[in-house]
Amino acid sequence: MRETTEQTLRAGGLDPAEVRRVIVTAFAEDLGPDFLDVTSVATIPATQMDTADLVARADGVVAGLAVAAAVFEMVGEVTGADGGAGAVEVSLVAHDGRRVARGDVLATVTGPTRLLLTAERTALNLLCRLSGVATHTRAWADALTGSKAMVLDTRKTTSGLRALEKYAVRAGGGTNKRMGLYDVAMIKDNHKFAAGGVAAAYRRVRAAFPDVPVQVEVDTLAEALEAVEAGADFLLLDNMTPATLTEVVAAVGDRAELEATGGLTLDVAARYAATGVDYLSVGALTHSSPILDVALDLRTE
Repeated sequence: MRETTEQTLRAGGLDPAEVRRVIVTAFAEDLGPDFLDVTSVATIPATQMDTADLVARADGVVAGLAVAAAVFEMVGEVTGADGGAGAVEVSLVAHDGRRVARGDVLATVTGPTRLLLTAERTALNLLCRLSGVATHTRAWADALTGSKAMVLDTRKTTSGLRALEKYAVRAGGGTNKRMGLYDVAMIKDNHKFAAGGVAAAYRRVRAAFPDVPVQVEVDTLAEALEAVEAGADFLLLDNMTPATLTEVVAAVGDRAELEATGGLTLDVAARYAATGVDYLSVGALTHSSPILDVALDLRTE
């Protein structure tokens, strides 16, 4: 992985070591224990060199170009073939977070043809996935234009890809919530039930982890007021109608940040944002986004 690629990843809030882990795991899954692409080795001379373009096959928002670049830059090192690390040169044409159109060239790769084709599917799997998340997120961000509400992601991510998918949410104009169970305490219905109520659960979390942010899921106006009076400054308003959300916003005021959550869809996004909540959380950003189709086309000239 070249220094420039590492710098780009870091600039986007990604840990290059984490990206490397994902890529190595993906290569192992695709190439087996010997890290071997039997078709490319059998059909393409080791000395053959080519250039190929990563081309958008649909309109959308691109994310993950530096991740795809890292795949191509690492493939020689991982497979132990054709020049090793950096044998493939990558030139990025587009930029993450930008809208692209069908037919746009996103990046160009040059190097041993075997390596280009060995890396192709791994690079595209990650790039298409992340661009799909960014494209879906941008649709939500656009739907909230004119309101103060921002769209949040959740922990409903693909196992092993959370950091990358949350990066794609940012690239699409969304906002990240907690990364996991360790950085923010979220008191949900089962916690309230087990602890004996909203206030009791909040006090226990605050006593055990005084420096960790605490968020509380509430189902009614009464619960919202109970949570705020206990000290909560971030409430998840679960499965509330716009009318109820409006009541909660008026009753809580600026004592807490308010997030609407539960079954939200794009066609009602503006209506929920108009209630005055600060956030709409949407698990579908990461668990149900279709990919943005991107292909690798070898140049024929």
